[in-house]
Amino acid sequence: AQSENILGYFVNVERIPNSCSHPPNRISLKDRKILVNVSMAYYRVNISAYNEAGESPQAVYIVPEVSVTDLPGQIHVKSQGTNAVITWTPEYNSKCFVVDWGTGKDDMHMKIITTATGNFTLDNFQPYKLYKIMVHTSAVCQCESFIRHEKTFGVTHFYSVEGVPRTGPANVTILNITKHSALVKWTEIAAEDRFGFLQGYRISYTDSSRKKSPAVTLNASTTSYHLTGLKEKTTYRVQISGFTNAGEGPLTLSQSFSTPKYGIVEPLCICITQH
Repeated sequence: AQSENILGYFVNVERIPNSCSHPPNRISLKDRKILVNVSMAYYRVNISAYNEAGESPQAVYIVPEVSVTDLPGQIHVKSQGTNAVITWTPEYNSKCFVVDWGTGKDDMHMKIITTATGNFTLDNFQPYKLYKIMVHTSAVCQCESFIRHEKTFGVTHFYSVEGVPRTGPANVTILNITKHSALVKWTEIAAEDRFGFLQGYRISYTDSSRKKSPAVTLNASTTSYHLTGLKEKTTYRVQISGFTNAGEGPLTLSQSFSTPKYGIVEPLCICITQH
């Protein structure tokens, strides 16, 4: 149907996950915009148009994840093997709490807690996987749409068992080489390869005589480092590893570079002009 024939729109806002068996409430409206207050849980929005001939196919939109990674100090997680005990201190008496946990929007679980004890035990956590845990307060406890009733109380991330990174950082490059310095750059270790909370990186480098310099330890947010105190006209090999609380991961393949004798080596340009 042409857009001028549209009579209105149907909107479904569905929580992910949704342990309720009945479908979410359908909202009918004439305008092409709607304001919905939602919690920090994942949500799927289905939108369709309708006219006298019927209803269009649905357009599906996933509400983006909120950029705030954690709401610190609100939730505390303690590992007990494959289980985890979640505790929190409510700011006020809520009718009930809703707990979400999982590795992402395609793997989330949900539980409604009607007691005011402020703790809950989750089970079946896999080692070396990063889990997101959210606790929401809600004014309703029965199985219905939590839109308008749910407010996020806290968010945290959790490993039941931490391991060492399975790879080092990627794309290690050496730039700005001078007689006595060089800039090392790399790409951070991907989240799925960390197997734990990344604490930082270590840079190891040796010269052509196999003399090893003291390793440089950097924090996890760093992706470059300026090596200084190098010897001129010397070949160096650089390797980088990442580490978690469980230990250090594998070193990258060595990247070699040579310092010049006369400072920065500039490209020579010979220009020939004809008259």
